[in-house]
Amino acid sequence: MILNVLTIFGGIGLFLVGMTMMTDGLRRLAGIALRNVLARYTKSPSSGAVTGAVTTAILQSSSATTVTVVGFVGAGLLTFPQALGVIFGANIGTTITGWLVALVGFKLKIGLLALPLVFVGALMRFLARGKARDAGWALAGFGLLFVGIDTMQQAMSAFEGMATPEDFPPDTIFGRLELVLLGVVITMITQSSSAGVATALVALSAGAISLPQAAAMVIGMNVGTTFTAALATVGGSAAMRQSAFAHIVYNVVTGVIAFFLLPVYASAANALQGGEIGNGQITLVAFHTLFNFLGLFLALPLAAPFAGFVQWLVPDQHPPLTTRLDRSLLSEPQAAVDAASATAQDISRALLDLLVLALDPKRPVTPDPESLRIIDDAVQTTRGYIELLRTSHDVLTQHRRHIDCMHALDHLGRMGTRLTQTERIRALRKDFRLRRLAGLLRAHALLLTTCDTGEELEARLAHLDDLFVRQNRLFRERLFNSAADRTIEVEDAMLQLDAMRWLARMAHHQHRLTVHLDRALAIPVAESATPEPSPET
Repeated sequence: MILNVLTIFGGIGLFLVGMTMMTDGLRRLAGIALRNVLARYTKSPSSGAVTGAVTTAILQSSSATTVTVVGFVGAGLLTFPQALGVIFGANIGTTITGWLVALVGFKLKIGLLALPLVFVGALMRFLARGKARDAGWALAGFGLLFVGIDTMQQAMSAFEGMATPEDFPPDTIFGRLELVLLGVVITMITQSSSAGVATALVALSAGAISLPQAAAMVIGMNVGTTFTAALATVGGSAAMRQSAFAHIVYNVVTGVIAFFLLPVYASAANALQGGEIGNGQITLVAFHTLFNFLGLFLALPLAAPFAGFVQWLVPDQHPPLTTRLDRSLLSEPQAAVDAASATAQDISRALLDLLVLALDPKRPVTPDPESLRIIDDAVQTTRGYIELLRTSHDVLTQHRRHIDCMHALDHLGRMGTRLTQTERIRALRKDFRLRRLAGLLRAHALLLTTCDTGEELEARLAHLDDLFVRQNRLFRERLFNSAADRTIEVEDAMLQLDAMRWLARMAHHQHRLTVHLDRALAIPVAESATPEPSPET
């Protein structure tokens, strides 16, 4: 008896390991393609629901979809209402696992072929390269998933006749509530609603529980999966906390609807199956899918006002410039790079605003010290965040974006330091040529704060960078000649030379910052075959 109980737990463990391996392999196999689908085809809550369902069904992981879309919200690529559509759709995607288990595991009896699949997948994992290696890992996980199902079935068969529906809470309102709570607890322990649904299917197959009892447990599992996501957001960004809260409210409301729908559905299933509702794995999975679809159709028209309510209820309390930085995104390097790059862009805009003010001859020279401090703190915080991120050449586009983000932060730090050099800024106003060049730099900085960047603007900034290099050289010679024939004091000449050098360096930083930010913020279309070194800064 004890051995059979331990075997059931072992089967659940094998199922969880198989799910993890399959999800990891599929995510690596898909590469950035699914991120592109999410970013490009999520134009509204409705389209977001479709892309969320498809992405989750392919990845077999709603958490991976949710983390990616929260990263997009943080990067400004999606609005929160659009993200809600993806989160709602992810619930539909998770029901695919139940269909996979019910149709393949029980109807086709793939357990007989599962171990050979694990063997073939393991060989591919260790002997193949590239996409074939990732496909092998996914295949091994797929096989192990059904080894776990088969193990649970064999162990559960020992309890046939010993464990019956009468041993569980009765089919009453309070009995169903107890079963819903049991489903929540199972999901919180296993950290996977898919494993819980698979366990319920096995118990239903063995006749240990009836369809209404299994359905009540599945409702609880659907609700319980949100608490796992909520725990992962503790201390996270506002977007992550808002997403978790919205997910909890949505799943609880969907669960309440399913709870009251259950008696009607069970009666209909009983009538259609001639009273034999104890072995209806398809019927159970269909119920899981039905109430999730029903919740989706009811929620989509209310996505925008619901998003506003969530944002009001869960306000953003982080410093404005670093609100996107969420450590829970570090497990998804692409999402973390999105957040860090968008943060660097926010810092860039704030810093360029200060530069525009500093170069305005009608305003005081000294930039606001508090604004400079906030920008410096944001740069340091973002550097600390990105230092925790790890990328490799295995995913080249991701790795290059990471490097470009580091370059952008370096230029931001240098520009912030130069804005504190008020003596050089003041010297710009004492010479006609310096005033004219400062006005040119200011005009381009103002353009960057008001227009989207692109190849044309980058070309203009590159031309400005070259212009300032040439002007610096000419200005240097002119100043040395003037100092030599004593038409200007040497001390004044050195100060103006420093001011000209300040302009040239700021023009260079402005140009390179824009180039690196554009690359860091770009969503890659496909993986490159060979690395391209980032230009020197």
